[in-house]
Amino acid sequence: MPRPTVTPRPTAAQLAYGSCTVIFSTLAMLLLSQTSSGVGIAIIAFSALVLGLLVAMTVPVHKPRVVAVHRPATETAQAPVPASVASLASEQPVHERAAS
Repeated sequence: MPRPTVTPRPTAAQLAYGSCTVIFSTLAMLLLSQTSSGVGIAIIAFSALVLGLLVAMTVPVHKPRVVAVHRPATETAQAPVPASVASLASEQPVHERAAS
């Protein structure tokens, strides 16, 4: 049995650009052509829909970027601790309260 293909859903930007294109291009073509026949209005509406679909499909879709993070492979790659700090840490005991 063949697997059904999953079509991606349009983004909000694609819907907005396509809808605005349909509305404004329809108004502009109707005002410029000054047509009053039903056939002329149907042709203008159809061409505006095609133009809106074209604009909506050509809006670039944002793809998440992959950011590489550099982490040292070993502890020796980290900066060495100065001897004075290391000796202070080993000489003084740490007293902490137990969490209650």
